[in-house]
Amino acid sequence: MPPVLRSRVRTLYEVPAVAPLARGSRSLLDAEAVAVLHRAARILLDDLPAMTDRLVAALREQEPAYRAAIASHPAEVWQEVQRSLRHSVVSLLEPRETREAAHRTSAQIAELRAERGLPLDALLHAFRLGGAMVWQGLVEETSRDSPEDMRLLIHVATDVWNFVDEHCGVVAEAYRRTERRMAWQHENRLRLLTAGLFDGSARLTDVPDAADALGLPQEGWYAVIALAGDDARPRLPAGTRTLRHSGSGTQYVLVLLGDAESAPAELAALAATLALPPGARAGIGSPVEGLAAVPEARRLADTALRACPRSGGTVLLDERLPDALVVSSPELAEALAERVLGPLRALDPADRDLLLDTLTVWLETDGSAPRAGARLYCHRNTVLNRLRRFEQLTGRSLTRVGDMVEVALALGARRLLGD
Repeated sequence: MPPVLRSRVRTLYEVPAVAPLARGSRSLLDAEAVAVLHRAARILLDDLPAMTDRLVAALREQEPAYRAAIASHPAEVWQEVQRSLRHSVVSLLEPRETREAAHRTSAQIAELRAERGLPLDALLHAFRLGGAMVWQGLVEETSRDSPEDMRLLIHVATDVWNFVDEHCGVVAEAYRRTERRMAWQHENRLRLLTAGLFDGSARLTDVPDAADALGLPQEGWYAVIALAGDDARPRLPAGTRTLRHSGSGTQYVLVLLGDAESAPAELAALAATLALPPGARAGIGSPVEGLAAVPEARRLADTALRACPRSGGTVLLDERLPDALVVSSPELAEALAERVLGPLRALDPADRDLLLDTLTVWLETDGSAPRAGARLYCHRNTVLNRLRRFEQLTGRSLTRVGDMVEVALALGARRLLGD
């Protein structure tokens, strides 16, 4: 036990040194000392209520942490102190018979005080004060009724203090065991609340409790980042309030945003600065209002993640809505790609890829043949010739809006879903 706690009590009732006894007289003296101890202990049992009052008063005066407990639950603390003192005194009379019950009582007190948030130092001090009060009572009763027996009582002082030390060890172990249990329960509750928010299993009535427990505003604006890849833990800007959750093969980060007006700009800035390890992929969903809408925010983030290139990178859903449409219904997207691009399957793969790559770059350069040619290292007329050939093979016109929409979506399906 900590020497500081020992000194807080033992210096009040220090035990004088006793000279070593001759071997032959040891057993006789032990029996006489135990008899003196038992006589004084029986008297203390009758004085137990008054002793309890004195110990509770000492705790109120010396331990601020106990002061609050006594003020809020006076009867509970009094009964607790009385039980502990009774076991302490009875254990002096029947140490073997009562040892297990005394240990259980000390452990129960430690568990309750740990659950109530009383510091361990204050609890150990209380047990040492109780031990000191019992020893003081033994000394006072013996010196008043049989002063000549004081030397015999001092002979068993070590046993009394060993009992106090033993129970302090029981208390410390039970207290720390309860702390670990409470910490696990708290962490498990937070995990369950977090999982309920992300997967939508939380009831609306649970949302206020989740907000309080997780330290998040119930009515704030939020977005979810979905992450895939080895060690996909992004470095977010300092000060960003987040909540993390691990799904099946996907990591999620709930981000608290400002208000409805600033949320889009915040997400764009987040997408631009999100630091990912090589090969990792991130999808950032659209902003939603309120913790109750987090399941929808997660689904939007999953959609953005599916629209992310296989090579890695970050996709902001609001900036890639056509791609989101493609990955949201892959069966329809594949059917559209087959309908639009199917005629190109008869070409040599290299020839087919050349036409489709040219068309993709032309769309990315806003339909500018010169700019597309610069990126492809060819003349603008070469770009135009390839585009005309695409039109001839597919029967689609790159000047009709309807055809252009279908072509763009078909190219997106090819890029996102494969050939």
